Amino acid sequence: MTDTVDDVDLPYEDETSKQEKIQTLEERLEILESQNEEMRDKLLDANAENNKYQQKLERLSHENKKLKQSPLFVATVQEITDEGVVIKQHGNNQEALTEVTEEMREELTPDDRVAVNNSLSIVKSLSSETDVRARVMEVTESPEVGYEDIGGLEDQLQEVRETVEMPLDRPEMFDDVGIQPPSGVLLYGPPGTGKTMLAKAVANKTDATFIKMAGSELVHKFIGEGAKLVRDLFEVAREHEPAVLFIDEIDAIAAKRTESKTSGDAEVQRTMMQLLSEMDGFEDRGDIRIIAATNRFDMLDRAILRPGRFDRLIEVPKPDAEGRELIFEIHTRDMNVADDVDFAELATLAEEASGADVKAICTEAGMFAIRDDRTEIRMEDFRSAWEKVNAESDGVADVSKTFA
Repeated sequence: MTDTVDDVDLPYEDETSKQEKIQTLEERLEILESQNEEMRDKLLDANAENNKYQQKLERLSHENKKLKQSPLFVATVQEITDEGVVIKQHGNNQEALTEVTEEMREELTPDDRVAVNNSLSIVKSLSSETDVRARVMEVTESPEVGYEDIGGLEDQLQEVRETVEMPLDRPEMFDDVGIQPPSGVLLYGPPGTGKTMLAKAVANKTDATFIKMAGSELVHKFIGEGAKLVRDLFEVAREHEPAVLFIDEIDAIAAKRTESKTSGDAEVQRTMMQLLSEMDGFEDRGDIRIIAATNRFDMLDRAILRPGRFDRLIEVPKPDAEGRELIFEIHTRDMNVADDVDFAELATLAEEASGADVKAICTEAGMFAIRDDRTEIRMEDFRSAWEKVNAESDGVADVSKTFA
């Protein structure tokens, strides 16, 4: 078959037979029908492409229209009066009285979050859900740390379990005795002694919702943001009772109050006030236990240390020789250790080492074996590892003194 009609000659000469003319016309007709079908397919493809670009144009036009609109501001309903609704805009704490429709008035209640325009008119009501930053702090999977992974802290572990785990698992014991269970525990001591591991072990062993956060996460630039996050954290905890709230490095927001007039210090103090109120205010805290940890116990404000907020103040010191030996055994359980390794000698050698230091020694010992292309870790590897870790610790201490 030919590609175009022009390729088919019309045999209109006199000597051409009628049959040949008919055959030629049939060929031209077949070519025309093929071309018509091809053009119809191209037209359908073009229409589909046009529809796709039309939809894209409508979407871009809609987005462009939204970008040209003035942004909405978040505000909180303070009071509903006959004259209108009193709102407070977030960020600058500006209050305003604005009118709303009767339908919206029926939907609004004090403390509702709303969106307002430049003229502070309420455009729509927003979800009253707590800050997403508070929700992402909820631990959904239990940490892989158990009580058997903690060495040299038997007394501290017992007190933490009595304060946090026992009231959640056996509340009837406290009812029978007629006392309220301890509401919170503060772990304090030098860095690397196992304060965070204690909290992780509790999270692993209890069925309560575990919420973790660092004190620095509550320090914010704008007025009221830190206090709001504290409220939201406790609200999330109340929604998932029983719950355990772990605040690491609490000294970031609970330092002693001073006469400083800077806005940053004032905001930190407002955040601490909100934390104090949530821990022991008029509103019932509910079935929520609090664990806090700090390396700077001397910096904490006395108001947060009193009974009713933290009923147990537990010091987590560096381990003694027996505790260091146990920690060595814990961290070498899965290591290929030679028979000549003496953990009691290592515990005596690594005097003043913390639990974190012991873990670092075990890791470094393994690295020495890998460098010598060995799969077995010897006593000499642990000695070399201790010398290296100890030298690094002394170097950090010297640098700290230089910049102090």
